[in-house]
Amino acid sequence: MRPARALIDLQALRHNYRLARDTTGAKALAVIKADAYGHGALRCAQALEAEADGFAVACIEEALELRAGGIRAPILLLEGFFEASELELIVEHDLWCVVHSLWQLEAIEQTRVAKPLNIWLKLDSGMHRVGLHPKDFQAGYQRLLASGKVARIVLMSHFARADELDSQASAEQVVVFEEARKGLAAEVSLRNSPAVLGWPNIPSDWVRPGIMLYGATPFEVPQEVAAQLQPVMTLESKVICVRELPAGEPIGYGARFITPKPMRIGVVAMGYADGYPRLAPTGTPVMVAGKRSQLLGRVSMDMLCIDLTDVPEAGLGSTVQLWGKDVLASDVAIAAGTIPYQIFCNVRRVPMLYSEG
Repeated sequence: MRPARALIDLQALRHNYRLARDTTGAKALAVIKADAYGHGALRCAQALEAEADGFAVACIEEALELRAGGIRAPILLLEGFFEASELELIVEHDLWCVVHSLWQLEAIEQTRVAKPLNIWLKLDSGMHRVGLHPKDFQAGYQRLLASGKVARIVLMSHFARADELDSQASAEQVVVFEEARKGLAAEVSLRNSPAVLGWPNIPSDWVRPGIMLYGATPFEVPQEVAAQLQPVMTLESKVICVRELPAGEPIGYGARFITPKPMRIGVVAMGYADGYPRLAPTGTPVMVAGKRSQLLGRVSMDMLCIDLTDVPEAGLGSTVQLWGKDVLASDVAIAAGTIPYQIFCNVRRVPMLYSEG
């Protein structure tokens, strides 16, 4: 069997969830949309269900997969519903639902529901993606109450720049939110992962940890609480070929790397078809045989090359960690000009092996 695989540490997942909840003292929805950011939504939900206050997914398809797998905890649909006909399923499967647009509010008013809904009413406080305009927020809240179809309302918004610790944008969004919700008696949910980690003074009865659940920092600079995260995924493979090359020899497609001296090269069964970023350049860190080394040349669909010159104990069959506890996914992401969210979500083809630490 091809040796590429992703090892998922469920104990680390629980550690990170507890860090989010304990750091804030708030209730926490574990965000497991996009197949738990590439970690396997059902297995992650099963690992967290005994202690999670609930889960958050993007859409009803993701929620129904969890319900079919036996997950009974609350599940919030972060994008709400896309058609009014979904309201029947939302009620049937006891799902919580974000309302971010007036058309969704109107659909609830016009649809007969078998029992009252749990609604998270979303304000556009400055990100300008989805959410009610501040001038519509109070009226939207009152319309939901007047509909008689709502059991509870949580007020929420989402930060655009909470991962920028020197930016005032999040504080400005809080001001907009507080003004829009003035006088409304409801719980609030503002803090996503970067706000949980880096903005302790932002009020939030509910927090929504996402990327931090999986042990990756959303920041490009060191941060005290983020340093306590434990990586959940280890992406690894093995050396399948070793080449001894003289100076002046090209490696890989496009000859993007030319050996500056005699070098020992390892070919690894890992490529962009597995989710490793194609744009990761020469110098991107890897671990081989327990020692730090680097990527060389262009990443191929199924293979990549690494430097074994200064790791004489490494050879055919040696284990290579592409990211995990020793090579942080955030460092690989920075090298590749992307973010850890994307490289996790892109993992595919490799088998997922789950363990308790």
